[in-house]
Amino acid sequence: MYHLYSLTHTVPMKIKALFFASCRDIVGTRQMEIDIKDGARVRELRTELLGHYPRLAALDNVLSIAVNSEYVDDSTLLKPGDQVAFIPPVSGG
Repeated sequence: MYHLYSLTHTVPMKIKALFFASCRDIVGTRQMEIDIKDGARVRELRTELLGHYPRLAALDNVLSIAVNSEYVDDSTLLKPGDQVAFIPPVSGG
């Protein structure tokens, strides 16, 4: 369990973070449950994860984020139970 909230805040909400491809390699897991402060936005989650996993910063400008299978921007408000996917660009042939 990963905690991203201030102890002075109210009860945190739980979300599930999903990591794909190189994000998964950097973080070391496919998914994790995260406690985050109520009212947090994608931007706050992204900033905290980049702080804890500095190697993710190399992907920050090209990273796509989806909440509940829909691509979103950093201003999206997170809700309890959301699934937040971190998707790096992929190439193939």
